[in-house]
Amino acid sequence: MKRPAGRKGGAPKFSLAHLTVLGCAPPEATYIAAAAGYDFVSLRIILLGLSGEPDYALARNPELLRKTKRALAETGLKVHDIELARIADGVAVKTYEPALQTAAELGARYVIASVWTDRRDYASESLAALCDLAKAAGLNVSLEFLTWTPLANLQQAVEMCLGVQRHNCGLLIDTLHFNRSQVTLEELDALPVEIFHFAHVCDADKEIPSAREDLIYTAREARLDPGQGAIDLGAILARMPTVAYSLEIPNLQRVKEVGYAEHARLCLENAKKYFCARAAG
Repeated sequence: MKRPAGRKGGAPKFSLAHLTVLGCAPPEATYIAAAAGYDFVSLRIILLGLSGEPDYALARNPELLRKTKRALAETGLKVHDIELARIADGVAVKTYEPALQTAAELGARYVIASVWTDRRDYASESLAALCDLAKAAGLNVSLEFLTWTPLANLQQAVEMCLGVQRHNCGLLIDTLHFNRSQVTLEELDALPVEIFHFAHVCDADKEIPSAREDLIYTAREARLDPGQGAIDLGAILARMPTVAYSLEIPNLQRVKEVGYAEHARLCLENAKKYFCARAAG
């Protein structure tokens, strides 16, 4: 059963996901998003602990936070969500509290979470605690499943999301991970409307990599614009209620060729073309 997709008038709202322009600090990402015509910007202000990862932890960088607030004020853009609250062994979710408070200062609505531990009871307890911290900051927690993590598919994410029994806990559906984990459209049809928070939207080649490192490479460095790959985005998103589409389309090769600003502009331009074409019929 398809649900109504898009907003009144047929035009979805788009956010620029930080991973798309991760080489840009939050102020620059905000200016780029505004210049390209995005409705929102999404910021990665919680470190993942990856090698060579840029440090945009605004909670401990007052000057960068000030510049980010100025960029938002000057552009009129809103922060849609922040990331990434990883639930992992040895990580206390309490340490995310400063980032959550900063997100609230920036006017964000959602914080993205993902699970990186096999200990399901621990993961559930940590997710519940994160939801409580987020609620105190006026935020919702959007749980995402990734194909190379212990929480690897929609069914597992739904079970954990519903299991914590927190009203501010819902799902983030990433079209790449949806495709790579081979979730069926019928699984979306069975879910309550209120569980959907928003979507990460991108396209990808038809072939699904079997190796973990290849899955990670595509997700972090080589996604495609809507309509440039083989994922049936329209069929996926038609099963969801009206949500914002955060364009998470890292493509390092194109960035090398045209730069971050033009890359972000092309992501949005091609996404709008794709959805306009589908709306037309």
